[in-house]
Amino acid sequence: QVQLVESGGGLVQPGGSLRLSCAASGSIRSIHAMGWYRQGPGKQRELVATINSGGSTNYAGSVKGRFTISRDNAKNTVYLQMNSLKPEDTAVYFCYADLTTMTGYAYRYWGQGTQITVSS
Repeated sequence: QVQLVESGGGLVQPGGSLRLSCAASGSIRSIHAMGWYRQGPGKQRELVATINSGGSTNYAGSVKGRFTISRDNAKNTVYLQMNSLKPEDTAVYFCYADLTTMTGYAYRYWGQGTQITVSS
């Protein structure tokens, strides 16, 4: 049994900042890539940022320079620091983890999603 639990969402004014966290727990042998997707109202789910086990990162062009992804391997946790937020960043944010369980099963697990609303 593996769970990803997100925290840190909410309402923020344009130009503000928020930090999302996503902690993985359960029967985990190793975690490979972790990252964040988002789905805005009436939009398809899009990749926001990824980070691999070595710390290499990738970002969507729309968030590059404003968002920073990081991870704490000791805590099985991935973070998303979001600065200079814009109304178009409004979406439900989902974290994921590509991991191998103690039984050797490799799969992508997802968090429950957290709402970010950027509005004045």
